[in-house]
Amino acid sequence: MKFLTPLALLIAAPAQAGDKPPEFLANGGAFPLSEAVQVGDIVYLSGQLGFDESGRKLVSGGIGPETKSTMDRIGTTLAKYGLDHDALFKCTVMLTDIADFAAFNTVYKSYFKPGRYPSRSAFQTAGLVLDARVEVECWAWNPQSKEEPAE
Repeated sequence: MKFLTPLALLIAAPAQAGDKPPEFLANGGAFPLSEAVQVGDIVYLSGQLGFDESGRKLVSGGIGPETKSTMDRIGTTLAKYGLDHDALFKCTVMLTDIADFAAFNTVYKSYFKPGRYPSRSAFQTAGLVLDARVEVECWAWNPQSKEEPAE
């Protein structure tokens, strides 16, 4: 029966979406995308890259620092909804070199409580924006009875 829970979320989301239109969290950056979109009780986070503090270039140092920055940026988006990494239930990971998978995992798992990891897909891609090594997009659970996102 545990496998039915994610399925129920996907089936329930469209019904809940009719209750309220999608809410778009502005990106504020140079790219034509929303940082996140809330539909029903689910927040869909756009893929994040490992930018430095300026948000204009990638951090240096390889897959470890890029993964940390990526996960920190996901945390910043979640915080705008009053959430943290515990709210994530699905992540998709894109790597330009699948050989980086183990190093990625070392950093990634530190953002979650043991046994509370989101479901996840990971794959190698031919390339990412700005020659990033990793991009992560996620879905988070955010019941509508909570406060609206702070912009």
